[in-house]
Amino acid sequence: MARQDKQTHIAEEAFMILHSGEIPEVIFHSSLYYLTEDPEGPGLELQADDIFPLKQAVGKRYREIILRDLEPRNREKRIYRGLARCAANWQRWLKFCSRENLDFVAIQGETAEALQTFLKQEVAEAESRIRPSSINCSCREIENLAKSLGISPDDLPEGWQKLCPGNAE
Repeated sequence: MARQDKQTHIAEEAFMILHSGEIPEVIFHSSLYYLTEDPEGPGLELQADDIFPLKQAVGKRYREIILRDLEPRNREKRIYRGLARCAANWQRWLKFCSRENLDFVAIQGETAEALQTFLKQEVAEAESRIRPSSINCSCREIENLAKSLGISPDDLPEGWQKLCPGNAE
């Protein structure tokens, strides 16, 4: 098979991953199967440099869905899944990086900043009674997410704990 045809197949699968659902590594493995073993696939022999664009697509998709759930403007939209899903997706991303020997730091800082901004806005809006909190996870889950992002829980915005379910005053 010509190199260009191989690259086209890989690019098509990377596109599928970028537009996949909530667990992009499932589509990643499906893509690998399709490209290499599926009787209806192209039957490619893939090298590490062939697989890398697929791994990059997984990272881009995780970035998108993690940041989606840290965007305050999304809280009223159907696409919004909340902090609980954000934390779960961050953990999935870390595990994928560990398994695939990828660097997660590229989106860690951006995610940490987005968490801080999100919590500040949640606190401000709840205190001003603009809207009720959208936080759908425990304080412990947020603390664990913050630590994983390199943020000390003490550095989170003051008052965030009372927004967690079961902690309202």
